Amino acid sequence: MAVQTPLRIRRGNRPEEGGRGLVSRADRRRISVRVSLGSVQGLTFLLLLAFGAAPLYWTFKGAVSPTQELLRDPLARWPDHAQWENLSRAWNELQVGQYLWNTVVLVTGSVLAHLLVATTGGYVLSVLRPRWAAPVRWMVLATLFVPGSISLVALYLTVLDLPGLGISLANSPWGVWLPHAASAFTVLIVMKFFDGIPRELFEAAEVDGAGPLIIFRRIVLPMSRPILAVVTLLTVMNSWKDFLWPLIVISDTEKQPISAALPRLAETAEQSLLIAGMLLAILPPVVLFLIFQRQIVRGGGGFTGLKG
Repeated sequence: MAVQTPLRIRRGNRPEEGGRGLVSRADRRRISVRVSLGSVQGLTFLLLLAFGAAPLYWTFKGAVSPTQELLRDPLARWPDHAQWENLSRAWNELQVGQYLWNTVVLVTGSVLAHLLVATTGGYVLSVLRPRWAAPVRWMVLATLFVPGSISLVALYLTVLDLPGLGISLANSPWGVWLPHAASAFTVLIVMKFFDGIPRELFEAAEVDGAGPLIIFRRIVLPMSRPILAVVTLLTVMNSWKDFLWPLIVISDTEKQPISAALPRLAETAEQSLLIAGMLLAILPPVVLFLIFQRQIVRGGGGFTGLKG
């Protein structure tokens, strides 16, 4: 008597089973459906491209336009006589180069402070997990529900007179770096990424005699490059456009970043030169995003965890 073997059917391997999307595979074989989908996708791409590139193009057009043409015909698609020297004039006359350097200094320090606090805080709460890790997690999460405007006065008073040290951080980069470092959002996303690292790696390292610092330096950090790239880029974007806090804590106009200097320059500067300064201010973060956008996508996928 022949023994019948059970038939194993794997989900998703049936030849006639359609896809899980809105349009089944059978419908995709129809020419009309393919044409309609291609048209919708192409139109959506063009609209997104227009919404993203139009402000950049309009800023570039205004940066090389004479001021009289901007006032006479602000909606012109291109100036009749482009003035490319506006960029160099804005760099020198408006001291855009100095303000950009101030911005680079503040952004670099903010990135390093973010990475230090986010990686060490996430490592303690996710990997080491002391007894007080759970309540600290909830307290860190609770700070996300507190608007920044509520703590602005208290934060400014703290910067003016640092508790325990009696020194003032006003008009110094530290007054921007340290408050930026205390970011609950970056701590939580790094902690979430660390939660996805298999704990078997940590246990094996502990068996081999590795301590917490060695595990952090040789296992956690090398495996966390995608999320560290995301944190770095997010910090660069947020710090580059930050206006209110640098304006409050840095009263010396020579030390202010470009985000705080441009509104002040708008009161006296020529309009075309002001737009040229705006173009020079937005180019670095845009170029940085275009170069490292692949790392952002990879890091975003890391939130689902590394297991499996």
